[in-house]
Amino acid sequence: MANLLLDDGTIESDLGEIVRELAPLGIQLRHYDPGTSLLFPNLVDQEVLTESERLYILELHNSVFEFIQQENEALWSDLLNLHPGSPNLHQLIATYGRYHTHNAAEPLYVLAGEMIYGFVRPDGSQVQLLIQAQDYLYIKAGVEHWCSPNGSLNFKAVRYFANAEGWVPKYTGTQMSDSLNKPR
Repeated sequence: MANLLLDDGTIESDLGEIVRELAPLGIQLRHYDPGTSLLFPNLVDQEVLTESERLYILELHNSVFEFIQQENEALWSDLLNLHPGSPNLHQLIATYGRYHTHNAAEPLYVLAGEMIYGFVRPDGSQVQLLIQAQDYLYIKAGVEHWCSPNGSLNFKAVRYFANAEGWVPKYTGTQMSDSLNKPR
């Protein structure tokens, strides 16, 4: 389940409190445990996937989570599969690891691993959210954020797209808060 690091150093792990903290930003966080990972546990743990394995995971996931595609008016989805050997991994981290916004919403469902998101609140303070397997995150269009996999560099998630340009980052220049940059 997710954890939220507040700018005062407090770590919140109660899903209800995290949802309350993120709601003013237009961010939704839910936890779904439908058991689909039991149908392909070896594939979720596997770093490198063939195209047919990727499609199998997507088809199975989308059959269970058809409602996510419908509520997001998603035209398609893909499987984000990051691991230490991923092509362009460092370029992806550099691209999305700076504060940016998107023209479209950014919904995703985590199958395995962890991802860290940073968000800017309306008052300018910042928070960091750690999402994990079975977390569903919806970031509305225009929310200032960054994201990066954790130190293991292993992350699998289904991303939903309403249009091709929606996930292109528009950099804001905001710097990460020093209070969140301290080791815990």
